[in-house]
Amino acid sequence: MAVNTSAESPLPVGEVSRLIGGWIDRLGAIWVEGQITQLSRRPGAGVVFLTLRDPSYDISVAVTCYRQVFDAVADVVREGARVVVHAKPEWYAPRGQLSLRAAEIRPVGVGELLARLEQLKKSLAAEGLFAPERKKPLPFLPQLIGLVCGRASAAERDVLENARHRWPAVRFEVRNVAVQGVHAVPQVVQAVKELDALEDVDVIIVARGGGSVEDLLPFSDEQLVRAVAGCRTPVVSAIGHEPDNPLLDHVADLRASTPTDAAKKVVPDVGEELQRVRELRDRARRCALAFVEREERGLAHALSRPCMEDPHRMVDERADQISSLADRSRRTLRHLLDRADSELTHTHARVVALSPAATLQRGYAVLQKADGHVVRSPDDVAAGEALRARVAEGAFTVRADNQGS
Repeated sequence: MAVNTSAESPLPVGEVSRLIGGWIDRLGAIWVEGQITQLSRRPGAGVVFLTLRDPSYDISVAVTCYRQVFDAVADVVREGARVVVHAKPEWYAPRGQLSLRAAEIRPVGVGELLARLEQLKKSLAAEGLFAPERKKPLPFLPQLIGLVCGRASAAERDVLENARHRWPAVRFEVRNVAVQGVHAVPQVVQAVKELDALEDVDVIIVARGGGSVEDLLPFSDEQLVRAVAGCRTPVVSAIGHEPDNPLLDHVADLRASTPTDAAKKVVPDVGEELQRVRELRDRARRCALAFVEREERGLAHALSRPCMEDPHRMVDERADQISSLADRSRRTLRHLLDRADSELTHTHARVVALSPAATLQRGYAVLQKADGHVVRSPDDVAAGEALRARVAEGAFTVRADNQGS
């Protein structure tokens, strides 16, 4: 219910505190889940004080309960344990402090935790956070590796020693964080975001040694899973041992069974790479030699062909053919000319024999009238008519004196 106030008519602090207490009282008893971060059991005191924290959002609230309520679970509940509390919110007006008055405390069992993790796993998978197409490939040779691990932990030592043994020049940007307990999730999330923001970091490894299901719970936290899913840098999960399988393994771009395995998968072995280079170099040399030898054989085969051994041979053969054809053409032409000459001589002889000039050479004459007509009959000539007589050596004029018979 809203309260009307102004600068001229403000509410006293006590009234505000009383109103807040009234609103909280109306909330009633509720069930709350969280992780115990502080536990105070003073000898002889009838009240137990503890702090219940939400590791995903870094929010805590004070809880009080009577000793007999806590004694019912004292053997199984300690700091760091997850519990479900049935409590009624209380507002302590003099200090303006909120707390929960617990009437019942129940430890969260491993089976229940696993069931909740499985439910969360299905929910995140449905969103596509575990899809293979989202996973980014790791660089072949990372220059700078981000490492998130516990301070002076075996996981840190395993990753650093194995990576530097495989590739001595590799560099690391290490972020030491809490890897279990109430501070693990926010510290790991912060470290991953810091490393992801560094441009030089090529890959991020989140490593932790083995532990119980409760110890590895921070690496199944929804907030951490979403933070890793949003990274631009490839992330490698190396949590626990081979059987351990926190949700971080599913969202990471690569899952390593152990921190040592992470170093082997992220950093190539310099000895193996040098051996691979030698093998590739030898293979390239063999391929080059085989190519040269094959080309040499082909060249030798080409040079062994007659046209290559004696390049002028073909020209000489063609020259002989041309010379033979030229001689044949010459003989044929000569034969044709000789035959034509003989035919021409014979034709000429026949023409000469049949020529009127030949007749004239034998003493004959041809008489022509003035108009050029040849006289073939005496009747064609009149008495005293002038005629032209043509002989072999020339022509002269004659006159017809009388009519012939």
